Amino acid sequence: MSLKGSLCAWCLLVMISASQAQEVQFHAWGGSVQVNQYIQWLSKQASQELGISVNHVKLADTSDAVSRVLAEKAAGNNGQGSVDLIWLNGENFAAMKQHGLLHKGWVSDLSHFKLTNPAQNPGMTMDFGVPTDDQEAPWGKAALVFYYNQAHINQPPHNAAELLEFARQHPGRFTYPLPVDYLGSSFLKYIAITQAGRWQSLLYAPVTDEARDKITERMFAYLDQLHPYLWQQGQQFKRQASELQQLFSDHQTLLSFTFTAAEVPAAVSRYDLPASTRTYAMQDGSLSNVHFVAIAFNSAHKAQAKKLVNFMLSVPAQAYKQRADIWGDETVLDVSLLSAEQQALFVPTTAAPSALPAGAYHKMLAEPHASWTEALKEAWFDRYPRHH
Repeated sequence: MSLKGSLCAWCLLVMISASQAQEVQFHAWGGSVQVNQYIQWLSKQASQELGISVNHVKLADTSDAVSRVLAEKAAGNNGQGSVDLIWLNGENFAAMKQHGLLHKGWVSDLSHFKLTNPAQNPGMTMDFGVPTDDQEAPWGKAALVFYYNQAHINQPPHNAAELLEFARQHPGRFTYPLPVDYLGSSFLKYIAITQAGRWQSLLYAPVTDEARDKITERMFAYLDQLHPYLWQQGQQFKRQASELQQLFSDHQTLLSFTFTAAEVPAAVSRYDLPASTRTYAMQDGSLSNVHFVAIAFNSAHKAQAKKLVNFMLSVPAQAYKQRADIWGDETVLDVSLLSAEQQALFVPTTAAPSALPAGAYHKMLAEPHASWTEALKEAWFDRYPRHH
């Protein structure tokens, strides 16, 4: 090969290497049209404003990414990991933190993190009862909401007791997913919290055998009554949250729920749900949480991932994400710290009839300690073993 040819080949390798150095592998749940569209927008903005290419690795289950990082650590891959940024839930964060799978000491350095006002807002530094310790950054807030078909239901249930009565009066027209799905485990938490009575505080500390017995006894007292009146008499459960929406769309169920309120009006606008769909929040409480993003300990692109997260916490990115027609994911920023012009970006526009009304939440229920997610799931499968 000539000297000129060698130089051209070398230049090409440098260009490829530089391109790869700016690419962030963002592992995030891919089961929502709204979320995927927002991440597409985020990728475009990151490319234009930061010179960073974002590859959305769509996950069916976040634990898949956790397992990948764990396997890479076991194989001695400490600096060239395939996961850069990961959208976590509290259970997976606790597991990654415990096994030393997260990059440490970076969140407080982000210039936009201070806009979350963490000193006055402890939810920005606690995830399912576990301190984040500067290992993950808040990205958004969400809560459990219910929706029903107004053409068939005049008055939906407004608490767990009324939900049980609703199921009895409308057998087969409500269900929840298997607790292997996050929405299924969220439903278990809602029932566990609302049925716990004087034992409710046990849910906010690490699980013990005694605490699990007290909580699950009350949870199963409720579920044992509910199951015979569920879709398929509680003998079958869907595995994924998205399948709940399909049951509702097919008029098999008249009541359903989601952790992404804006999914409902968006689905109505796509004719995936009937126009008579209405969204509301339970009066005995809505399970709510802050969701976070973290950087894998062995990411080869930590600097780029930090720049991306800082942009994700910027006013424009947070305001765009909160728009009901985009994602409807509530901002983690303390809007009172912003200028009047910036605050105006977070004022909701006129909502569709199917959207969650302003001020709809009655009471927010904090997520139990991370250890309860697996404990409740295991107890459920022990109680109803045929669903394994």
